[in-house]
Amino acid sequence: MFDTMTMTKVVGATCGSLLVFMLGGWAADALYTTGGGHGGERVQGYTIDTGSEETTEVADAGPAFAELYAAADVASGEKVFSKCKACHKLDGSDGTGPHLNGIVDKMKAASAGFGYSDAILAVADQAWTPENLNGFLENPRKYMPGTKMAFAGLPKPADRADLIAYLATSQP
Repeated sequence: MFDTMTMTKVVGATCGSLLVFMLGGWAADALYTTGGGHGGERVQGYTIDTGSEETTEVADAGPAFAELYAAADVASGEKVFSKCKACHKLDGSDGTGPHLNGIVDKMKAASAGFGYSDAILAVADQAWTPENLNGFLENPRKYMPGTKMAFAGLPKPADRADLIAYLATSQP
């Protein structure tokens, strides 16, 4: 059954497979090594320049929030509110999030019957001033760690000011 020729073919195929595997390993090392040799310091393969190291001065932050809020556009704020409609309502009924009518200068965690997170219950004695809303809407999880609100925030200060001005007009 196993003659010399069959055994030679099996040994040759095995050696050939190991040779291909070894050459593939050498090729991969040559292509994907980040440098430094054996035991040497590793070098970053590529870098992304963000400009953060070049500029040590504080960039102009733009106008203050009070100025933006004073010049806020209520109609634009209504458009920005479309991002909030999935969870919040202005008709006095709670959705996934609490209703927001009358929220400006209202006490935090004031919607009766809504299941607030412990983070907001801890500050329930404070009011939602325009400045507090601005900080919260910029980055809810950074402003209030532990909040249930999954929204990432509004990065543009003008959008936040417009939204808060719109919410100020939606009094109950």
